[in-house]
Amino acid sequence: MSLTTCMVNSAKAKFLAGVFLASDTYKMALVKVGHAGTYDTLVTAAGTPGTGAPTTSNLGTDEVAASGSYSAGGFTMAGYTPGATTTTSWIDWTTDPSFTTATISSVGAMLYDDTVAGKPVIGLFDFGGTITSTAGTFTITLPAAAAATALIRIG
Repeated sequence: MSLTTCMVNSAKAKFLAGVFLASDTYKMALVKVGHAGTYDTLVTAAGTPGTGAPTTSNLGTDEVAASGSYSAGGFTMAGYTPGATTTTSWIDWTTDPSFTTATISSVGAMLYDDTVAGKPVIGLFDFGGTITSTAGTFTITLPAAAAATALIRIG
């Protein structure tokens, strides 16, 4: 199907309502090659990654299989870092998601809040192709935390 790099619509409302907090646990789950779902601005929640049919409220079986240090639900993000200029605000994390001794093929990732009920999605990221590791380290290099490059930006 398709995967679009975006901040999902429901996340924008949740940010304005103060639902997402710096103290929450955020995770990044990987989307497998050949996924069945459509991942775009209409996605609302991660649901139960690894389990169930993929929908706009459940990543389900479109998550890559557990391998090495990658387990269902993905990487727990670390180093929550907010920032702002006069025109743009952003959130980023200081630790790149990395999975060791993993055999993974992924086309993208889903960032979600694991603390809030339903696990609301914040953003989706298309890798622009298949990224693979074979019994090795799979790392997602996060962009610089700045107005034009941060992982999550509102401007």
